[in-house]
Amino acid sequence: MQIDWFPLWLSLEVATLATLISLVAGIWLAWLLSHKDFAGKNVLDAITTLPLALPPTVLGYYLLVVIGRTSWLGGAWEAITGSPLVFTWKAAVIASTLHAVPLLVKSTRAALENVDQSYERAARSLGASEWRLFWRISIPLARRPIAAATALAFARSLGDFGATLMIAGDIPGRTQTAAIAIYDAVESGNTILARTLVIVISILTAAIVWLSNWLEERRAR
Repeated sequence: MQIDWFPLWLSLEVATLATLISLVAGIWLAWLLSHKDFAGKNVLDAITTLPLALPPTVLGYYLLVVIGRTSWLGGAWEAITGSPLVFTWKAAVIASTLHAVPLLVKSTRAALENVDQSYERAARSLGASEWRLFWRISIPLARRPIAAATALAFARSLGDFGATLMIAGDIPGRTQTAAIAIYDAVESGNTILARTLVIVISILTAAIVWLSNWLEERRAR
């Protein structure tokens, strides 16, 4: 029986894009939460963590409200591009990003807070700007835990199901990711497809988790 590999390739593309977006947003939010004191800091921290605590269907519903065709954001997107944002692969990227960002923020914030402050003070005394200090001191010293968190964020994005199903749908050849394809295969009794995708996803996830653990062990040594 011929295996349709489209869901797997789509999942890899979605996870890659979501991880790249999450890496940028996560590092910035982590730096903000670890280095700045401002009104509403705890609220921002709670909102950032919320996608990890909410049921995926609840998060998916919120996304439908925010980027649906009747929302101002969804309407603006459709007016500019000529097509809706929901029930597209782009919506799947958004759903996966919201699940990946909290992982990166939590791990990166902890890593940045554990950076030896004496290095930062020395750099400031030599006239280094906050931007230069961030890229030349903070990020290099925290690079291994950030890399480990990035690997876990990719694995999390790769297996997203609930929120992706709600805002991207289950359209074969367009928005059907590997997790959704496995569910459909089980429902339809296509055990060969289900087992194949499960094995491939399991191997990929295990490799990613091993990489994350290896990076953390190198940091500990």
